[in-house]
Formats: sequence, structure tokens, C-alpha cells
Amino acid sequence: MNRPITVRLPEDLRVLLDRISKSEKIPLSDLVRESIRKYISIYRFRKLRNKVLPFAEAQGLLTDEDIFRDL
Repeated sequence: MNRPITVRLPEDLRVLLDRISKSEKIPLSDLVRESIRKYISIYRFRKLRNKVLPFAEAQGLLTDEDIFRDL
């Protein structure tokens, strides 16, 4: 079930969102909803990365290349 929320935005941000919404031909609410989903995904990824980073470093996995090499 969708529950409405109210978010106060500075005028410049609202103008930018309106422009993107119109240029992409998607409703503003869809744009905001998808932006929040992406933010949450990035947030979760960063939290997980921070948890596993010490274990990866202990295995000598310091770069993306190290990981791809071992795959």
C-alpha cells in the first residue's frame, strides 16, 4: 500500500525535478520514488561493503582487479 509523505524541497531542486520529469516524460512521483529506491540501494551497498572490507583486505583483496583476478 502506498502511503503519502510530504517533503519540502528548495525551489531550485523542485525546478530541476520538474524539468527532468517533463524531459523524461515520467510523472514526478515516479521520478522521486525511483530516486529514493536508488539511494536506498546505494546506501545498503555501502553499509555491506564497509562490513566486508576488513575481511577482503585480510585476504589481500584491495582493488577491483584483485577481486576479478580471483573470480
